[in-house]
Amino acid sequence: MSMPPSPPPRIEGLPEDAAAAMVGGPGDFVDHIGLVIDLVSPTRVEAHLDVGDTHHQPYGIVHGGVHASIVETLASVGAAANVVDRGMGVVGLANSTDFIRAIRDGRILAVAEPVHTGRTQQLWVVTITRERDGKLVARGQVRLQVVDPDML
Repeated sequence: MSMPPSPPPRIEGLPEDAAAAMVGGPGDFVDHIGLVIDLVSPTRVEAHLDVGDTHHQPYGIVHGGVHASIVETLASVGAAANVVDRGMGVVGLANSTDFIRAIRDGRILAVAEPVHTGRTQQLWVVTITRERDGKLVARGQVRLQVVDPDML
């Protein structure tokens, strides 16, 4: 079943073309899981996901891999946005995601913010909450290496 295309994210503090390249496009992994990136900036990334049966593990709750994927995606987009003006890129080194409470359906909101943005490494924290009551569902952090994109 084909999903309608997501609206483009709001871009703050970045050239539009640079931000568009960071969030992917139709048919990529983010699109496949239904994640919608709402805001991209060098210091904050926001997204949402309407979860349901396609995101469930066998016990009928959202699979932990969905949460870990959101954490990885938002931290990576934020870190890339943070270094794009230097002509650099980022690659993930570690992703640690904690699952706080189960969710079966509804909208979840995710926010990524940097803890550290150094010359060679960055650390981003991501929180995922239920939209209906603001309760924490998952929390994760990703450590990223700043790299020359030509070296990838």
